[in-house]
Amino acid sequence: MDSLKELFKIGNGPSSSHTMGPERAARRFKGETPEAASYKVELYGSLALTGKGHLTDWIIEKTLEPVKTEIVWKPEVVHPFHTNGMRFFAYDKDGNEMKNWLVFSVGGGTIVEEGQDRYSASTVYPLKKMDDIMAWCKENKKELWEYVTQYEDEDIEYFLLEIWKAMKEAVERGIAKDGVLPGSIGLKRRAQTFYRRSRSEGKVRQFRGKLFAYTLAVSEENAGGGRVVTAPTCGAAGVIPGTLYTLKEAFKLDDKEVVKALAVAGLIGNIVKENASISGAEAGCQAEVGTACAMAAGMAAFLMGGTMEQIEYAAEMALEHNLGLTCDPIGGYVQIPCIERNASAAAKALDTANYALYTDGQHSVSFDEVVITMGETGRDMKEEYRETSLGGLAKHFCANC
Repeated sequence: MDSLKELFKIGNGPSSSHTMGPERAARRFKGETPEAASYKVELYGSLALTGKGHLTDWIIEKTLEPVKTEIVWKPEVVHPFHTNGMRFFAYDKDGNEMKNWLVFSVGGGTIVEEGQDRYSASTVYPLKKMDDIMAWCKENKKELWEYVTQYEDEDIEYFLLEIWKAMKEAVERGIAKDGVLPGSIGLKRRAQTFYRRSRSEGKVRQFRGKLFAYTLAVSEENAGGGRVVTAPTCGAAGVIPGTLYTLKEAFKLDDKEVVKALAVAGLIGNIVKENASISGAEAGCQAEVGTACAMAAGMAAFLMGGTMEQIEYAAEMALEHNLGLTCDPIGGYVQIPCIERNASAAAKALDTANYALYTDGQHSVSFDEVVITMGETGRDMKEEYRETSLGGLAKHFCANC
């Protein structure tokens, strides 16, 4: 199983698979073809269908500057390996092809070649199932966060502090902004308004209002192309920071507790990434917001003093009740239903954490089982509901325009 450094990545939104992945691919190809006089990039499947709204063409052209680049959209071409395929072509000054490269953006900003094990770039964990990890923790008298520190490099605490710093900054930038998000939808930012209203509320409503405001702040930053953290993706980037920022304020958490919490959340996200998918183009929004909700729920249960069994239960319940969640972004923008969905998932994460804490942690369906179910559900989904904007809300909203 990969390092958490491959799960949490800092970069610009609005999409880890459609913006960050293509940017990384373009940078690598540019470095391998320094003599190129021109480029052509063919975008396939979901990258072609929602790439305009996700700024895929813009980020590729910007990365390959100053060399002229032609973008060719081929939504009808869907590779069996992954729907987010792209092929880069480099040409010399006479128009002769120098090199071409087929690569896939498989979620979370990760890029791999066809047939390559998408999760083998930095394998550090010997176990990849929650049940096995929990058994190891019991045998070694460790907590879940200690499993992370056992196998990661010594700088993992510093890395997670940097991740937290980027998350915190995204919350604070988003809260400070108003106006309308870029794109044809004309969606208004709401985080600042929510935050102001929360300050005049009673204790309970204020807590929930701030949770919404902080989560919206990061999701709106992402939608505007701002700097966020994949947690586990850009489309779900608001859930973890919104939840953690709220809990840090409420419980006056120090940095050591924040690092432990992020380690727990990252471990949960890694298990989903390894055994199912965190790609909306591959498994719908259940793979993105559903996974983020599970990560936040487990993290919250940990911070509220939950046992290992209660943490696992909270994560399981959060993912279970996101099963079947479709990815149908209107206009291809990471705005509707994505932004509201982040706020809703943050609330659900805290609800499931609190629910789990009222139990002894025993339950019927294991986290590992619901992860496998999520992956199967994603594969069974029609293409229209997997980040293509061909069905669901994207279809009916546009029909009413």
